[in-house]
Amino acid sequence: MPANTKQIRFYLWVGLAFLFLWTFGNLVSYYDTFWVRTVNDVWRVIYIIVVNFIFFEHTVPYIFRKRKYLIYNILPGLFLFWIHLMLWSFGLYAWRSIGVALGIYTELTKFGTIEEGVEHHMGYSVASIFFFGIIRHVYQYTKLQQMAQQLRFEKQQAELNYLKSQTNPHFLFNTLNNIYSLARDKSDLAPESILRLSKILRYMLYETGGEFIAIEQELKIISDYIALEKLRYDESLRINFNYDIEDMKQALPPLLLIPLIENAFKHGVSETRNHPFIDIHISVKNRRLNLIVKNSTEALYEETTVKENIGLTNLRRQLELLYTDYSLSVGQAGEVFTTVLKINLASHV
Repeated sequence: MPANTKQIRFYLWVGLAFLFLWTFGNLVSYYDTFWVRTVNDVWRVIYIIVVNFIFFEHTVPYIFRKRKYLIYNILPGLFLFWIHLMLWSFGLYAWRSIGVALGIYTELTKFGTIEEGVEHHMGYSVASIFFFGIIRHVYQYTKLQQMAQQLRFEKQQAELNYLKSQTNPHFLFNTLNNIYSLARDKSDLAPESILRLSKILRYMLYETGGEFIAIEQELKIISDYIALEKLRYDESLRINFNYDIEDMKQALPPLLLIPLIENAFKHGVSETRNHPFIDIHISVKNRRLNLIVKNSTEALYEETTVKENIGLTNLRRQLELLYTDYSLSVGQAGEVFTTVLKINLASHV
């Protein structure tokens, strides 16, 4: 809907509300002439809507338009404000006279002079100025708040999409490297690995476009990824993947957990020489998700802090944008690297 049409509709609704309040006052104070006064007020409010629309939507913005010198705002402002004073006073009285001449407006009060009639109608105009001005201010403030909220949401979505655009290629790049190593060694497992990768790609292309997926779908892609990674290792790699899910249809942002599983393979067992292992446990109860990933790694000698890769860094930012109640901790004790993710799924923003 065009902006001007929205503005006109807004002023029509405000005028209707103003008419309702004035009519209610007539019902209380002038019950015997209620219907006549209501018709009179309908006639007057038509004029009031037009004048206030011009004042608030055209005159005020013109007065406060940015100009080189302030005097260029003051002089036209004083003149235009005087014009509107005439419209609110003599103009409204003239509109009343037109209504009387047309037989629409009923004269319930006789005025000895024009000045008396103008003064009498000025109260109606002043009340309308405050009423329209306050309602317009509240409306504009609410509209600005909604726009600001929408901008924040769009910015958040853009950042989430950017993070996904970083994480997904990163994930695929690592997977393709694994397949390349199998193909280079002329492994008989290369065709199977390509088939499993195609399943993962299909999932990423067709199942992750929405904001949420069922957690059973996330578990399936994790299982496929684990099966794909296992092709690279011999029987020495021990993998334990188990889960306890209260509701398999529980909603979850797609590919949220994969970076932690990928991290266990790429920066854990791939760098472990002796007894590599990965333990993965996922539970969801009362809308609280807990993911614990433990994997073998080489012991730290010089560094006392764990450096985070792009997957973990992006995941932290995604969690910050998606949830208000969560925690992600990583740490290494000896040759065991542990990642613990806790999310209150009900805290989604």
